[in-house]
Parts: sequence; C-alpha cells; structure tokens
Amino acid sequence: MAKVEPTINVNSVSRISAGTVIKGEIVSPYDIRIDGTFEGKIQSKGRVVAGETAVIKGDIICENVDLWGKIDGNIFVKDTLALKEGCVVNGGLNVRRLSVELGSTFNGTCRMISESEFNKVAGIDQQVQKPAAQRPQPVAAN
Repeated sequence: MAKVEPTINVNSVSRISAGTVIKGEIVSPYDIRIDGTFEGKIQSKGRVVAGETAVIKGDIICENVDLWGKIDGNIFVKDTLALKEGCVVNGGLNVRRLSVELGSTFNGTCRMISESEFNKVAGIDQQVQKPAAQRPQPVAAN
C-alpha cells in the first residue's frame, strides 16, 4: 500500500522572510516559517521552521521544530525537535523526541517530556484554537 502524504495548503503557512524584523507574539494554528529576525513568543499547533538566516530571541511552543538558524530562548515541542547542521541554540529544550545533526550547537538544558507534560507546561490547548471551520460542530438535539 502506498504511503499517503498529508496535503499542506501553502496559504496556511505563515512566513517571516529574510530581512524582516518583527517583535511581538505569534499565535497560529498553522505552520510558521521564519527566515528573518523575530523577538518574542511563538505558539503554533503546527511546525515551526527556522531557516539558515533566522534569528529568534524568545520562546517557541509548537508541535514540531526544524531549526537551521539561531535561537536564544526556550523551546517546548509536543513531538520532535530537529537541530540541523549549522544551527545555534542557547536555552532550554523540552521535547518528546530530539534529532541532532553533526555541526549543530546547543548550549543549555534538555528535558524529555511526555505529551501530557507538554500540554500542562505549554498551555497550548487553551491558547491556540483551530479555526471554526475545522472544529467539529455540535449536533442539535430534536
């Protein structure tokens, strides 16, 4: 049986392009790609990708992270954090699974957590909601 890949709507991916500088907080039910500079807190129900030119100062709370850039802050990942060759992390990692490539740099602490610990510590279930169209609709009783 052929493996079925999930379909990703590219319009549902938020992107901060190289050269862009943003300070604040991002809360999204979708994937986020950062190639620029971001200072603040990032919360996503999806994947956060920090490209080679990304510079992030602040915390990331999300489902998965692929990191090529630089982050100064804490990372809370419900599933897998992938530290790619050339990345630099200064901060605490709180993850279920960790993938580290040769050539990545990590200075800080690492704690392996369960999904329930992630939900408790990160509080993402109360913060980020899927759009109404994707939530199950209540059925009215007759």
